[in-house]
Amino acid sequence: MSIIGLQLFSVWQDAEKDFLGTVQKVADLGYGAIQFAGFFQTPAQEVKRVMDSNGMKTAGAHVGINQLLGDELLKTFDYHHTLENNLLICPGLPKEMRLSEDDYKKAAETLNHIGETCKSSGFLFGYHNHDFEFDRIGDKTVFDLLFENTNPEHVKVELDCYWAAFANQDPFVIIEKYKDRVVSLHMKDLKIVNGKKMGTEIGNGQIDFEALIKLGNEFNIEWFTVEQEEFERDPYESLANNVNILNNFINKRTVK
Repeated sequence: MSIIGLQLFSVWQDAEKDFLGTVQKVADLGYGAIQFAGFFQTPAQEVKRVMDSNGMKTAGAHVGINQLLGDELLKTFDYHHTLENNLLICPGLPKEMRLSEDDYKKAAETLNHIGETCKSSGFLFGYHNHDFEFDRIGDKTVFDLLFENTNPEHVKVELDCYWAAFANQDPFVIIEKYKDRVVSLHMKDLKIVNGKKMGTEIGNGQIDFEALIKLGNEFNIEWFTVEQEEFERDPYESLANNVNILNNFINKRTVK
């Protein structure tokens, strides 16, 4: 059964000011899990205490590439073992690692090595896309170049459905292609206002989330993770609406 989580970057300014208080606010909205994007020097035991007290799970964590290399990766393992989080996700590549096709191939080697090390230490490792991964190099997208040059057992897919749609790609086609390699979906809607693409609440845009949930369940995708970065009203009202809509879709399928 998939679980709806929130990528905490959605309210990063609040998290920076009051990390544990923000975690509690998210729990109060009805999310079953949180995906983290930094911990603002909060001890792992304190994070786990608040999560456990609310019965919440960890839907993975975005961890910058510098924290996934060398001795920093071992420190990352220690923190997440304490948190009981087994999914580490690289949130993207810095510009200096993606200047040419050779750079991407080297990046794939690096991601593969990180993933192999993660697997040997009991973690899953994934990569999260933005829109640049759908730029083309020759006859391939960067997305395919990265994942075709990494071991499916070592590097999993966290598909950001918004950024795929932003780049004029069909997230359903990508999920069908990578199937059980996809471990998490970023659920964020897209609309076009005056010719400009922008993020919006789930249900206000053009992505069919009910169908996404159906397809995600077919491939046993574990995490449906809400992320919203552009708001037209109070962020917590929007985030509450997002989880309610997705829960309704999940419950609708369960009743059937």
